[in-house]
Amino acid sequence: MNAPVSSNAGLKGSALDHAGLRLTAAELIALRPAPRPARHRPASRRPGAIAARVAGQGMDLREIRAFSDGDDLRRIDPAATARTGQLHVRSFFEDRDDTTLLIADFRPAMLWGTGNSLRSVRAGRLLARLGWEAVGRGGSVALLAAGGEAPFSRAAGMGAEQMQALALVLAQAHDAALLRQMAAGAGPVQAHDLSAILAQGQRMVPPGGQIHLATGPEGLGSGDAALSRLAKGRAVTVHLLLDRAETAPPEPALSVSDGRASRFGRLGGYDPAPLLRHLRSLGAEAVMVEADDAG
Repeated sequence: MNAPVSSNAGLKGSALDHAGLRLTAAELIALRPAPRPARHRPASRRPGAIAARVAGQGMDLREIRAFSDGDDLRRIDPAATARTGQLHVRSFFEDRDDTTLLIADFRPAMLWGTGNSLRSVRAGRLLARLGWEAVGRGGSVALLAAGGEAPFSRAAGMGAEQMQALALVLAQAHDAALLRQMAAGAGPVQAHDLSAILAQGQRMVPPGGQIHLATGPEGLGSGDAALSRLAKGRAVTVHLLLDRAETAPPEPALSVSDGRASRFGRLGGYDPAPLLRHLRSLGAEAVMVEADDAG
């Protein structure tokens, strides 16, 4: 179910109503790649001239071939075996569910940045590009966005109209997160646990689908178990959005104050290696996204 949609008119004309601070549906729709020229059937019949689907455990017969070590005995073809006197097996095209779920983390820890855009804005743009790629190859795309009072969602659908609707939901979810942060002022904002979002994603994407989660290095928190369950039978990629202050921190000492006392200190560069290893141990692919990589 989709979360209630608001016009979020409170952000218009505010200090946050600027590119890089707000996400707009128009900029996400503009990320649609240019149409590719139609592919022509090659004249050559040499091996590799025509792309083929990979072999797997689907229902469409790919080939009948001689048995080799490691083949599933349940795939033996009796007719070919009797005709040739040698064991033969059937191989099938793989059944794949080309559903892509985009999960956007717009919680408070993502609502900052030292460059031209907030980490959350960069996350939205990155996911929009991935969504356009998915519909471009004929797949379906769904969305979950955390950050407001309730998660925003969009069920899986196909085509440009789906991506246009999804871009609007992304923009609305981001505005809702900004409004929630503004309402809290300088006080803390309760951040929702990502575990519930990941569990909801598990229900939205069948085995064989793909999930792209855009978050920060601190984003998963206690969501390890939920991420591991989500990755069973699905291709999960965690895109970790980094700011320049994390990858190339300033060298001079900086003053830090809590309003009562001040201290000077230097920022250290972030080492992603332990987190990358940890995510891979949970069954997810991890990708570091530095500031110049996501706009």
